[in-house]
Amino acid sequence: MMKYLNTIAAALLMMCCSITYSMGQGISAAATPNQLMMSKLEVSEKNHSMLINNKTLNYKTTAGFMHMSNEEGKDKARFFFTAYTLNNVSNPKDRPITFIFNGGPGSSSVWLHMGGLGPRMIKMTDDGEATQPPYEIINNPNSWLDKSDLVFIDPIETGYSRPAEGEDKRQFLGYVEDISSVGDFIRAYVSEFKRWNSPKFLSGESYGTTRSAGLSGYLQDRYGMYLNGIIMISAVTNFATLNFSRGHDLPYIMYLPTYAAIAAYHNALPNKITDVDAFIEEVRQYAKGEYASMLMKGDQLTAADKAKLADKLHQYTGLSKEYLDHTHYRIQISRFVKELLRDKQQTVGRLDGRILGLDYDHAGEGYEFDPSYSKAIYGPYSMAINDYINRELGFQTNLAYEILTGRVRPWNYNNVQNQYLNNSETLRLAIHKNPYLKVMFINGYYDLATPFFATEYTVDHMMLAPELKNNISMKYYESGHMVYIHKPSLDKMTKDVREFYDEVLRK
Repeated sequence: MMKYLNTIAAALLMMCCSITYSMGQGISAAATPNQLMMSKLEVSEKNHSMLINNKTLNYKTTAGFMHMSNEEGKDKARFFFTAYTLNNVSNPKDRPITFIFNGGPGSSSVWLHMGGLGPRMIKMTDDGEATQPPYEIINNPNSWLDKSDLVFIDPIETGYSRPAEGEDKRQFLGYVEDISSVGDFIRAYVSEFKRWNSPKFLSGESYGTTRSAGLSGYLQDRYGMYLNGIIMISAVTNFATLNFSRGHDLPYIMYLPTYAAIAAYHNALPNKITDVDAFIEEVRQYAKGEYASMLMKGDQLTAADKAKLADKLHQYTGLSKEYLDHTHYRIQISRFVKELLRDKQQTVGRLDGRILGLDYDHAGEGYEFDPSYSKAIYGPYSMAINDYINRELGFQTNLAYEILTGRVRPWNYNNVQNQYLNNSETLRLAIHKNPYLKVMFINGYYDLATPFFATEYTVDHMMLAPELKNNISMKYYESGHMVYIHKPSLDKMTKDVREFYDEVLRK
């Protein structure tokens, strides 16, 4: 018995004395994992020059594979990446580097790469709709390259990134697995290209913001890599805000201001809205006040309560009072996108509620496809990335570039079984440990994938120390999930991002 107790005591002592790292809710490991290391590079390099922000930038592109092995030298994976680095920088301390990825899970980095951050981009209409094919790639004066070197990462099974031959892909496909592998890639890149002394930033979109929050802890605690800034585009770090289910009222509250913004955009409200910002603020206050308290009553609502709910929700969403009553005053995305403009036989986009579609069946409960994806962006961006990597960057492979793929399914959330993933705590802890870390959230008013009010709620519940609250900033745009496809929003976002880099790096 004593021997057994001693064994437990020794194990506890090892746990207490070990360095721990945190990757998100429910994740804390005392044992250091077997890291992935770079085994070789297989890349195409070229030199380029272009005018960005009134400056001529001479830069190098590096596109291709970083092959990764474990510490025993066994091949595990090959990450595809595209890096843009300014020429003739003698001291890495003088040049920031930003690691960029999209989300999904299952999305390549194509959207941020070819939509607004890289030096070349797909040409769209100013409103963010597709032009007539074949499409055109143009110079991007809004690229972030004037402020930072850029490394676009495709996580495993997206883009051209794949597991090594014979390796089980499931070791990369999950919340913990993804953060470990992408974090190891970043460490390997920083070491290989001698960027440890550069200011370091992350930028993710959608689930890429979930990844960014997780990486803020993993890179810091696992490798001692402290970040300067994170740019969160269309963020989600608390999935309880997005998961519609019976008995869980939070998402209905979180989505109401976005429904209202989209209804106002399409003039679908009983009253015309002249000041969008003021209207959204009014709906915010209603959502977290009277609407939230009404939903808390459940089926104890009185007839007077229901009448008040129907009146307000009709004013704010344009949906009929009868329809609202039938939904118990709880509106799901899949229904809203079909119901809002049903009288016009049009649907609205989930990624961007400004963009409209047409279905075969106008009586259906949900739309046949998301017009803001299938109609607006999928074709142009697919052409852009395939043509650009092959023809302009000179990287050749027979693999299909996986734009947004189901190859990552099923995605492993075992770290939060019977819970909602919420890794905003990882981000809070990273800021508390590194008070120089600044985070900017970029929000689209017409985004039904990651609504801005849910991001505000999440940040408000991080419980940052009062002296660190200014480490977080919020920006808003009259666009959708891919904020940058709307030209006025892209211009504004670029201005905000450039100011963010300047602020973070100011001594």
